[in-house]
Amino acid sequence: MVKKIFVLDTNVIISDPKAIFNFDEHDIIIPIVVVEELDKFKKDMNQVGLAARAFARHIEELRKKGRLVEGVALESGGTIRIDITGDIDLPGPKLNNSYADNIILASAYKITKDNPDREVTLVSKDVNLRIKADVLGIRADTYRNDTVNFNQLPKGYETLAVEGALIDRIFESRKIPMDDLKGTEFEQAHSNKFFMLTDKANDQHQAVVRIDPFDKCLVPLKQFKDVWGLRARNFGQKLALDLLMDDRIKLVSLMGSAGTGKTLLAIACGLQKCLDEGKYTKMLVARPIYPMGKDIGFLPGTIEEKLKPWMQPVFDNLEYLLAGYDSAGFGKMNDLLSSGVIEVEALTYIRGRSIPEQFIIVDEAQNLTPHEVKTIVSRVGENTKIVLTGDPYQIDNPYMNESNNGLSYIVDRFKDLSLAGHITLEKGERSALANAAAELL
Repeated sequence: MVKKIFVLDTNVIISDPKAIFNFDEHDIIIPIVVVEELDKFKKDMNQVGLAARAFARHIEELRKKGRLVEGVALESGGTIRIDITGDIDLPGPKLNNSYADNIILASAYKITKDNPDREVTLVSKDVNLRIKADVLGIRADTYRNDTVNFNQLPKGYETLAVEGALIDRIFESRKIPMDDLKGTEFEQAHSNKFFMLTDKANDQHQAVVRIDPFDKCLVPLKQFKDVWGLRARNFGQKLALDLLMDDRIKLVSLMGSAGTGKTLLAIACGLQKCLDEGKYTKMLVARPIYPMGKDIGFLPGTIEEKLKPWMQPVFDNLEYLLAGYDSAGFGKMNDLLSSGVIEVEALTYIRGRSIPEQFIIVDEAQNLTPHEVKTIVSRVGENTKIVLTGDPYQIDNPYMNESNNGLSYIVDRFKDLSLAGHITLEKGERSALANAAAELL
C-alpha cells in the first residue's frame, strides 16, 4: 500500500490537538507557518489557546525522537514532518505570500509536485482555502474525525404503521419485551427512541411508545400533567419531559430552533427534581460565553456582574417559572441563587471540577467544540444528570458549524447508549411572530 500524505491547516489542530494521531499509517506534514500561527495563540485563555498548548506538548514529545524537519515516526506507522517551504511561485494570479493561508497552499503545492506517485491532500476546515486549493490542482478535504453527518442525526422519534393488536397489547400490559419484537423495526432502533404507532386499519387508533433499554422492553410514553407548573404544549415537548424526568437517563440532548422550549423545559425539570423530589442537591446552569455579533468589550464589576448579561436568558426562564409557581417569583429566585440550590456560571470555570449529585444544564451547547463537550461531560460525578440544549443553526463560535459542533457530536456519539436520550423539538411555542422569524428569516 502506498502511503498517503496529509498536509494540515491550522484550524484542524485548533479543532483537535490530537489530529496528528488520527490518520492511521499515513504521513503527516505540517507547514512551518502553522506552528507559527499556533504560537500566537498559546497564551490565549480559551479553547484555542488550550489547543495550541496541547499540540505543542505533543510535538515536543515527538521532537525528542528525531528532527521534525526530516520526519519522525508515529506509533500509527506513519511519519510527521515540519515543512519549511519558503516563497514559491504558484500558477495563476500572484497571491499575497505574507498571508498564512497562501504559504500553506504553497507548501501543499510543492509537496504535491514533489510526490507525483502519492496522493497528497490538504486538510482544512476553511472552505475558501479548499476552493483555492482545488483551483491550483491540489486535492483538499475537510477534517472528518470530529464531523458528523448532520442530516442523518436521529430526531429521537418516528411514526410507524403497525397492526392494531400491538397497540392493544401496549395499553393492556404497559410493556412488551424486546425479545418479542425481534425482526421488527424496534430491534434496530437506538436506545430511548420514541415511536408514534398508528393502526394500519384505523389511523385514529394510536399509541406513543419508547424503547426502554433498562428493562429491555417497549413502554408507553409517560405523561405529566405539569412539571413545576409547566405543561407540555406539543408532541415533542411531551417526549422531552419523559426523558428529562427519567432519573436513569443521565444525559439528555435537546435540539430545536428558537422558541421551542428547550431551556425552559430543562430548567422546569431541574427545579422539580431538586426542590420537589430532592433527587439532586442542586441545579447547575452553565452557558458558553460567545457573543452574537460584535462583543461589547470589557465588563466592569464582580464576577457575578460580569456574567449577568451572558446569563440573562437563564434568569428570564427562572423568573418565568418561579413567578408562575409562586407569587413571590423574583424574590424567591434570588433566595434560591443566594442559598446555592441553583447555581449559574460560565463554562470557563468548569474544568477540573467533579460534580456529583447535581442536575446540570448546559445551554447553547452548539457553540461548544467536541473537545469542550468531552471536558464538560467528563466532569459528571455519581448520580448527576446533564442536559445539553442548543440550536445548530444558530452558532456564534466562528470555528463551528452544524456538523462539527459539540452538540451534534454528542448526539451522534451517544445515540446507542442506554444512559442517553435525544429529542429534536420542531414546533415553536414562544409566539406567532417568533415562529415566523425562525421559519422565514
